[in-house]
Amino acid sequence: MSYADYLKFLPIDRFRNPPPVVPVLRFDGVIASRQWRGALSLASHAAALDKAFAAKHLAAVAIVVNSPGGSPVQSALIQQRIRAVAEERAIPVLAFVEDVAASGGYWLALAADEIFVDPNSIVGSIGVISSGFGFDQAIGRLGIQRRLYTAGERKSLLDSFSPERPEDVGRLKRLQADIHDNFKALVRARRGARLTGDEADLFSGEAWLGQRALELGLVDGIGDLRSTLRARFGKTVRLRPVPTQRRSVLRRRLGLIDTDLPGELLSGLEARQHWARFGL
Repeated sequence: MSYADYLKFLPIDRFRNPPPVVPVLRFDGVIASRQWRGALSLASHAAALDKAFAAKHLAAVAIVVNSPGGSPVQSALIQQRIRAVAEERAIPVLAFVEDVAASGGYWLALAADEIFVDPNSIVGSIGVISSGFGFDQAIGRLGIQRRLYTAGERKSLLDSFSPERPEDVGRLKRLQADIHDNFKALVRARRGARLTGDEADLFSGEAWLGQRALELGLVDGIGDLRSTLRARFGKTVRLRPVPTQRRSVLRRRLGLIDTDLPGELLSGLEARQHWARFGL
Protein backbone atom coordinates (compact mmCIF):
# COMPACT_ATOMS: atom_id res chain seq x y z
CA MET A 1 0.00 0.00 0.00
CA SER A 2 1.37 3.39 -0.99
CA TYR A 3 1.86 6.44 1.26
CA ALA A 4 -1.10 8.11 -0.48
CA ASP A 5 -3.29 5.15 0.37
CA TYR A 6 -2.42 5.47 4.05
CA LEU A 7 -3.30 9.15 3.97
CA LYS A 8 -6.83 8.27 2.94
CA PHE A 9 -7.41 6.82 6.41
CA LEU A 10 -6.29 9.97 8.23
CA PRO A 11 -8.88 12.68 9.08
CA ILE A 12 -6.82 15.37 7.38
CA ASP A 13 -9.83 17.12 5.85
CA ARG A 14 -11.40 17.36 9.29
CA PHE A 15 -8.43 19.44 10.45
CA ARG A 16 -8.33 21.54 7.30
CA ASN A 17 -12.09 22.13 7.27
CA PRO A 18 -13.37 21.71 10.83
CA PRO A 19 -17.14 21.47 11.28
CA PRO A 20 -19.00 24.63 12.33
CA VAL A 21 -19.59 25.09 16.05
CA VAL A 22 -22.66 26.62 17.71
CA PRO A 23 -22.47 27.06 21.50
CA VAL A 24 -25.89 26.74 23.16
CA LEU A 25 -26.66 28.89 26.18
CA ARG A 26 -29.85 28.40 28.20
CA PHE A 27 -31.87 31.17 29.86
CA ASP A 28 -34.43 29.23 31.86
CA GLY A 29 -36.38 30.81 34.73
CA VAL A 30 -37.50 34.10 36.23
CA ILE A 31 -35.22 37.06 35.60
CA ALA A 32 -34.11 38.65 38.86
CA SER A 33 -31.05 39.54 40.90
CA ARG A 34 -28.89 36.79 42.39
CA GLN A 35 -30.70 37.02 45.71
CA TRP A 36 -33.09 34.48 44.16
CA ARG A 37 -31.59 31.01 43.96
CA GLY A 38 -31.94 29.85 40.36
CA ALA A 39 -32.86 33.28 38.99
CA LEU A 40 -31.50 34.60 35.70
CA SER A 41 -29.25 37.64 35.89
CA LEU A 42 -26.23 39.09 34.16
CA ALA A 43 -24.08 37.86 37.05
CA SER A 44 -25.34 34.29 36.63
CA HIS A 45 -24.60 34.20 32.89
CA ALA A 46 -21.73 36.66 32.21
CA ALA A 47 -18.97 34.04 32.40
CA ALA A 48 -20.94 31.60 30.23
CA LEU A 49 -21.52 34.31 27.63
CA ASP A 50 -17.81 35.05 27.40
CA LYS A 51 -17.06 31.35 27.06
CA ALA A 52 -19.67 30.87 24.34
CA PHE A 53 -18.32 33.66 22.16
CA ALA A 54 -14.72 32.57 22.70
CA ALA A 55 -15.23 29.12 21.14
CA LYS A 56 -13.28 28.24 17.99
CA HIS A 57 -14.83 27.73 14.56
CA LEU A 58 -17.97 29.64 15.56
CA ALA A 59 -20.82 29.72 13.07
CA ALA A 60 -23.26 31.33 15.51
CA VAL A 61 -24.29 31.39 19.15
CA ALA A 62 -27.68 29.95 20.10
CA ILE A 63 -29.66 31.08 23.13
CA VAL A 64 -32.55 28.99 24.41
CA VAL A 65 -35.13 31.14 26.19
CA ASN A 66 -37.76 29.84 28.56
CA SER A 67 -38.72 32.74 30.82
CA PRO A 68 -41.92 34.52 31.88
CA GLY A 69 -39.95 37.70 32.61
CA GLY A 70 -39.02 39.50 35.77
CA SER A 71 -36.60 42.36 36.37
CA PRO A 72 -36.46 44.86 33.49
CA VAL A 73 -32.98 45.90 34.62
CA GLN A 74 -31.53 42.38 34.51
CA SER A 75 -33.36 41.71 31.23
CA ALA A 76 -31.75 44.81 29.71
CA LEU A 77 -28.30 44.04 31.11
CA ILE A 78 -28.30 40.52 29.66
CA GLN A 79 -29.65 41.69 26.31
CA GLN A 80 -27.08 44.48 26.07
CA ARG A 81 -24.18 42.20 26.96
CA ILE A 82 -25.16 39.65 24.31
CA ARG A 83 -25.45 42.37 21.66
CA ALA A 84 -22.16 44.00 22.65
CA VAL A 85 -20.16 40.76 22.41
CA ALA A 86 -21.96 39.59 19.27
CA GLU A 87 -21.25 42.86 17.45
CA GLU A 88 -17.68 43.02 18.71
CA ARG A 89 -16.93 39.56 17.31
CA ALA A 90 -19.31 39.71 14.34
CA ILE A 91 -21.10 36.50 15.36
CA PRO A 92 -24.82 35.97 14.61
CA VAL A 93 -27.11 35.08 17.52
CA LEU A 94 -30.14 32.83 17.10
CA ALA A 95 -32.81 32.53 19.82
CA PHE A 96 -35.02 29.48 20.33
CA VAL A 97 -38.10 29.91 22.51
CA GLU A 98 -39.41 26.92 24.43
CA ASP A 99 -42.53 27.33 26.59
CA VAL A 100 -42.48 31.08 26.94
CA ALA A 101 -40.54 34.24 26.12
CA ALA A 102 -42.79 36.88 27.61
CA SER A 103 -42.22 40.30 29.12
CA GLY A 104 -38.56 40.31 30.25
CA GLY A 105 -38.14 36.93 28.56
CA TYR A 106 -39.01 38.49 25.21
CA TRP A 107 -36.78 41.48 26.06
CA LEU A 108 -33.93 38.98 26.46
CA ALA A 109 -34.81 37.17 23.21
CA LEU A 110 -34.46 40.47 21.36
CA ALA A 111 -30.71 40.07 21.76
CA ALA A 112 -30.89 37.59 18.88
CA ASP A 113 -30.70 38.43 15.20
CA GLU A 114 -33.40 35.82 14.57
CA ILE A 115 -35.99 34.30 16.90
CA PHE A 116 -37.49 30.83 16.39
CA VAL A 117 -40.42 29.39 18.29
CA ASP A 118 -42.54 26.28 18.68
CA PRO A 119 -46.15 26.67 17.46
CA ASN A 120 -47.21 26.41 21.12
CA SER A 121 -44.65 28.83 22.54
CA ILE A 122 -46.07 31.90 24.31
CA VAL A 123 -44.49 35.12 23.08
CA GLY A 124 -44.91 38.83 23.76
CA SER A 125 -46.43 40.47 26.85
CA ILE A 126 -44.70 43.73 25.94
CA GLY A 127 -45.73 45.67 28.99
CA VAL A 128 -44.88 46.34 32.63
CA ILE A 129 -46.53 44.88 35.72
CA SER A 130 -46.19 45.50 39.45
CA SER A 131 -48.02 43.69 42.22
CA GLY A 132 -48.17 43.73 45.97
CA PHE A 133 -50.42 43.39 49.02
CA GLY A 134 -52.24 45.78 51.32
CA PHE A 135 -52.28 44.84 55.01
CA ASP A 136 -53.38 48.14 56.55
CA GLN A 137 -56.90 46.92 57.41
CA ALA A 138 -55.61 43.60 58.74
CA ILE A 139 -53.16 45.17 61.18
CA GLY A 140 -55.86 47.64 62.23
CA ARG A 141 -58.11 44.78 63.29
CA LEU A 142 -55.25 43.36 65.31
CA GLY A 143 -54.67 46.67 67.07
CA ILE A 144 -51.26 47.16 65.46
CA GLN A 145 -50.05 50.64 64.58
CA ARG A 146 -47.90 51.28 61.52
CA ARG A 147 -45.07 53.71 62.32
CA LEU A 148 -43.25 54.98 59.25
CA TYR A 149 -40.84 57.92 59.31
CA THR A 150 -39.12 59.43 56.27
CA ALA A 151 -36.93 62.37 55.37
CA GLY A 152 -38.41 63.43 52.05
CA GLU A 153 -42.13 63.52 51.41
CA ARG A 154 -41.89 61.04 48.51
CA LYS A 155 -39.51 58.58 50.14
CA SER A 156 -42.24 55.98 50.76
CA LEU A 157 -44.09 54.45 47.83
CA LEU A 158 -47.12 52.17 48.30
CA ASP A 159 -46.15 50.87 51.73
CA SER A 160 -47.99 47.55 52.21
CA PHE A 161 -48.97 48.39 55.79
CA SER A 162 -50.32 51.89 55.05
CA PRO A 163 -53.49 52.90 53.16
CA GLU A 164 -53.03 53.25 49.42
CA ARG A 165 -52.64 56.86 48.31
CA PRO A 166 -53.69 58.01 44.79
CA GLU A 167 -50.53 60.08 44.44
CA ASP A 168 -48.41 56.98 45.10
CA VAL A 169 -50.30 55.04 42.43
CA GLY A 170 -49.71 57.92 40.02
CA ARG A 171 -45.98 57.89 40.71
CA LEU A 172 -45.80 54.13 40.14
CA LYS A 173 -47.70 54.40 36.86
CA ARG A 174 -45.28 57.08 35.64
CA LEU A 175 -42.35 54.79 36.39
CA GLN A 176 -44.10 51.92 34.60
CA ALA A 177 -44.82 54.13 31.59
CA ASP A 178 -41.14 55.07 31.29
CA ILE A 179 -40.04 51.42 31.45
CA HIS A 180 -42.73 50.52 28.91
CA ASP A 181 -41.43 53.23 26.57
CA ASN A 182 -37.91 51.77 26.84
CA PHE A 183 -39.29 48.29 26.07
CA LYS A 184 -41.21 49.54 23.03
CA ALA A 185 -38.17 51.41 21.74
CA LEU A 186 -36.09 48.24 21.95
CA VAL A 187 -38.72 46.20 20.08
CA ARG A 188 -38.85 48.81 17.32
CA ALA A 189 -35.05 48.96 17.09
CA ARG A 190 -34.51 45.19 17.01
CA ARG A 191 -37.51 44.09 14.94
CA GLY A 192 -37.86 47.15 12.69
CA ALA A 193 -39.70 46.56 9.44
CA ARG A 194 -40.40 42.96 10.39
CA LEU A 195 -43.20 44.16 12.67
CA THR A 196 -46.55 43.90 10.90
CA GLY A 197 -49.02 44.23 13.77
CA ASP A 198 -50.65 47.41 14.98
CA GLU A 199 -48.60 48.94 17.79
CA ALA A 200 -51.67 49.41 19.96
CA ASP A 201 -52.01 45.62 20.01
CA LEU A 202 -48.31 44.75 20.00
CA PHE A 203 -47.58 46.90 23.03
CA SER A 204 -50.78 46.20 24.96
CA GLY A 205 -49.21 43.49 27.12
CA GLU A 206 -50.98 40.74 25.16
CA ALA A 207 -49.17 37.45 24.51
CA TRP A 208 -49.57 35.15 21.51
CA LEU A 209 -48.76 31.61 20.45
CA GLY A 210 -45.88 31.01 18.09
CA GLN A 211 -47.67 31.10 14.73
CA ARG A 212 -49.51 34.33 15.54
CA ALA A 213 -46.29 35.87 16.87
CA LEU A 214 -44.70 35.03 13.51
CA GLU A 215 -47.54 36.71 11.64
CA LEU A 216 -47.11 39.83 13.78
CA GLY A 217 -43.39 39.97 13.09
CA LEU A 218 -42.34 39.35 16.69
CA VAL A 219 -40.39 36.23 15.66
CA ASP A 220 -38.78 34.94 12.48
CA GLY A 221 -39.73 31.33 12.16
CA ILE A 222 -41.15 28.09 13.51
CA GLY A 223 -38.47 25.58 14.37
CA ASP A 224 -36.55 23.71 17.04
CA LEU A 225 -32.89 24.15 17.89
CA ARG A 226 -31.36 21.03 16.35
CA SER A 227 -33.37 20.93 13.14
CA THR A 228 -32.97 24.63 12.43
CA LEU A 229 -29.22 24.69 13.03
CA ARG A 230 -28.61 21.54 10.98
CA ALA A 231 -30.62 23.03 8.11
CA ARG A 232 -28.70 26.30 8.40
CA PHE A 233 -25.13 25.04 8.92
CA GLY A 234 -25.20 21.44 7.74
CA LYS A 235 -25.45 18.05 9.40
CA THR A 236 -21.89 18.25 10.71
CA VAL A 237 -22.62 21.27 12.90
CA ARG A 238 -21.56 20.77 16.51
CA LEU A 239 -23.93 22.03 19.19
CA ARG A 240 -22.02 22.68 22.42
CA PRO A 241 -24.04 23.35 25.59
CA VAL A 242 -22.42 26.01 27.77
CA PRO A 243 -23.02 25.51 31.53
CA THR A 244 -23.89 28.48 33.73
CA GLN A 245 -22.91 29.09 37.33
CA ARG A 246 -26.26 29.26 39.12
CA ARG A 247 -24.70 28.35 42.47
CA SER A 248 -21.08 28.30 43.57
CA VAL A 249 -19.13 25.18 42.66
CA LEU A 250 -18.40 24.46 46.34
CA ARG A 251 -22.07 24.70 47.35
CA ARG A 252 -23.14 22.42 44.50
CA ARG A 253 -20.50 19.81 45.30
CA LEU A 254 -21.34 19.79 48.99
CA GLY A 255 -25.05 19.68 48.27
CA LEU A 256 -25.64 22.83 50.30
CA ILE A 257 -28.83 24.87 50.04
CA ASP A 258 -29.54 28.39 51.17
CA THR A 259 -30.48 28.66 54.83
CA ASP A 260 -32.90 31.55 54.41
CA LEU A 261 -35.92 29.27 54.11
CA PRO A 262 -38.56 32.00 54.62
CA GLY A 263 -36.90 34.13 51.96
CA GLU A 264 -36.62 31.16 49.62
CA LEU A 265 -40.30 30.37 50.13
CA LEU A 266 -41.36 33.93 49.30
CA SER A 267 -39.07 34.01 46.27
CA GLY A 268 -40.50 30.69 45.12
CA LEU A 269 -44.06 31.96 45.47
CA GLU A 270 -43.23 35.11 43.51
CA ALA A 271 -41.53 33.07 40.80
CA ARG A 272 -44.60 30.79 40.68
CA GLN A 273 -46.75 33.88 40.15
CA HIS A 274 -44.68 34.90 37.12
CA TRP A 275 -45.20 31.51 35.48
CA ALA A 276 -48.88 31.30 36.45
CA ARG A 277 -49.69 34.43 34.45
CA PHE A 278 -49.22 32.31 31.33
CA GLY A 279 -50.93 29.17 32.60
CA LEU A 280 -47.62 27.39 33.23
